[in-house]
Amino acid sequence: MAKEVKNKKENGKDNKNFAKEFKAELKKVSWPTLKQLVNNTVAVVVIVLITATIVFLLDIVFETINKYGVEKLKSIVTSNSENIIENENQVENTIKEENNINENEETNTVTEEETNTVNEFENTVE
Repeated sequence: MAKEVKNKKENGKDNKNFAKEFKAELKKVSWPTLKQLVNNTVAVVVIVLITATIVFLLDIVFETINKYGVEKLKSIVTSNSENIIENENQVENTIKEENNINENEETNTVTEEETNTVNEFENTVE
C-alpha cells in the first residue's frame, strides 16, 4: 500500500511538471502574425481548389474517352468477330459444296466408265 500512495504522489508531480513544461514550450513557439496566417491559409485554399479542378477535368476527359473510345473499340471488336464467324461459316459451306461436287463427279465418272464398259460388251455380243 505504501508503494501505491507513493506512485500516486509521483504521478501528481509528473502531471504538474508536464503542464509547466508544456506551457514553457508553448512560449518558445514563434507564432505567425495575422498577415502570415491569412497568406498561408489563402495559399492552401488556392492549391486545394487548383488540385480539385485538375482532378475534375481529368475525370471528365477519362469519362469521355471511355464513353467514345472504349465503347467504340468494343463495338468494332464485336463487329469484327461477327464478320470473322460469318467468313468461317462461308468457308465451311464452300468446302462442303466442293466436297459434294467432287463426290458427285466421282460417282458420275464411275457411272460413265460402267456405261462405256456395258456398251462395249453389248457391241461385242452382237
